Amino acid sequence: MLMSSEQYRESLRERKPTVYLNGKLVSSVADEPLLEPGVNAIGLTYDFALNEDFNHWMAATEQSSGELVNRFMHINRSGQDLLDKLEAVRVVCQYSGCAQRYLGQDGLNAIYETVHRVDAEHNTEYSQRFMHYLHEVQKNDISLGLAMTDGKGDRKKRPAEQSNKKSYVHISERRADGIVISGAKSIVTGAPYVHEFLVLPCRKMNEEDKDFAVCCAVPIDAKGLTIITRPAGRPGNESAKFSAKFAQSVGVVVFEDVFVPWEKVFLAGEYEHSQHLTTSFAAHHRHSCIGARAGFGDLLIGAGNLMADANGVQIARTPHLKDRMVELIKIVEGFYACGVASSVYGEEDRAGNYRPEKVFANIGKLLLANQIYDMHRVAHEVSGGLVVGLPGPEEDHNPATSATLAEIFRGSDDVTYAHRAQVARFIEDITASETGGWYSVISLHGGGSPAAMETEIMRNYPVLDRSELVQQLLDRDVLDIGQGPSRETQPGKCCAPGCVGSEKIIKKNDQD
Repeated sequence: MLMSSEQYRESLRERKPTVYLNGKLVSSVADEPLLEPGVNAIGLTYDFALNEDFNHWMAATEQSSGELVNRFMHINRSGQDLLDKLEAVRVVCQYSGCAQRYLGQDGLNAIYETVHRVDAEHNTEYSQRFMHYLHEVQKNDISLGLAMTDGKGDRKKRPAEQSNKKSYVHISERRADGIVISGAKSIVTGAPYVHEFLVLPCRKMNEEDKDFAVCCAVPIDAKGLTIITRPAGRPGNESAKFSAKFAQSVGVVVFEDVFVPWEKVFLAGEYEHSQHLTTSFAAHHRHSCIGARAGFGDLLIGAGNLMADANGVQIARTPHLKDRMVELIKIVEGFYACGVASSVYGEEDRAGNYRPEKVFANIGKLLLANQIYDMHRVAHEVSGGLVVGLPGPEEDHNPATSATLAEIFRGSDDVTYAHRAQVARFIEDITASETGGWYSVISLHGGGSPAAMETEIMRNYPVLDRSELVQQLLDRDVLDIGQGPSRETQPGKCCAPGCVGSEKIIKKNDQD
């Protein structure tokens, strides 16, 4: 069943999670004004799957069941699926800034791969459990949050060495009917308004850390689970032309002896597989991040062009602005091209699903992480200083100032002050406000820090193959390769004066 955004909101009302926001307990997540932009953003992923203009990307047929499901609940089965997912993320983020829900799909695909490996090595039944769970969440079209990054405590120490064991989520008790987990996950995207959390380990574990090698699904309103969150965007702020409507909330999720039945447990101490689960999720999610920030880049490109027009300048006819706009386009489409390459060269796992090619996925994410600040800078260059110099919207309604502002900031004859101010505040909101700073940090560290991407690139790039290539060339005397005939054997150069036959050929060529 594919839900609508209204059905999604109603389903949130049926749950009773413990959520603290700005020091207060939230009575209804779906009706909390400070969370509305986040609920709106995920709501788009529901409506787009029902919209004929977008559903060829936003809906897919699940191979294992034959059912039509939301793209962000789907197991990728081909390179085309990866391309469709990439485009789906880009499109929905063009409208929402960050749609958030795609993290659930990234988690589902990573778990799908991992449980097959665990079953093969340990003769467990995780695959069967997971497929039953997958079909249930697809049938109900729920939203899944990714609870992966632990509090981590003292980062010099491994999980089992921590003085405060709760700095990492871990199995505190094993029972006949399930496990009990405790600890905390930080930086959980969309935490207060998803239906369930997929809990994953955040690093490679060793034997001493086996209690921390846990993967499971936990409902948002499970007993003992508390969410401590912050507002989504800047709701209620008239200057926030975008983030008052669409944004994201990030929360800390605390597990205090939370019971998880075995049917929702997909890893429970098989520490040897924690690294594959972690790196597999990273590849899927960094691939998604590329699409997300490309959608955000589309907003910067469009807003920058509108602002230049409102300023009375045509970018295509203004060399320095044209150069800057091309720079912005190059950045956005450059890292997006890595996402396309990662899809085209996608790898089929032994479980039968497809994951993005890791080198291209990590390069694309590394590019956008490092260039998000350049994207903001270029948008500021083509837009001008009015994006932060314009008085607040309250002055637009002030009888003493509104007429003056409308006169001096009108721009070109065919552009009203209201339009120019609206575009300027839109760019301010997504690049120069609290929201703009948030986009910078989440782009830099979301899906892992740049150092994590660099590690994965070096781990997966065939550097030794390149070394062997050069060694083979040296062994075969690289200076002789590709040189063609020596000078002495070329026509007309077989001897000092040259030969007659060659001279005839040269003369004929000259005549031609």
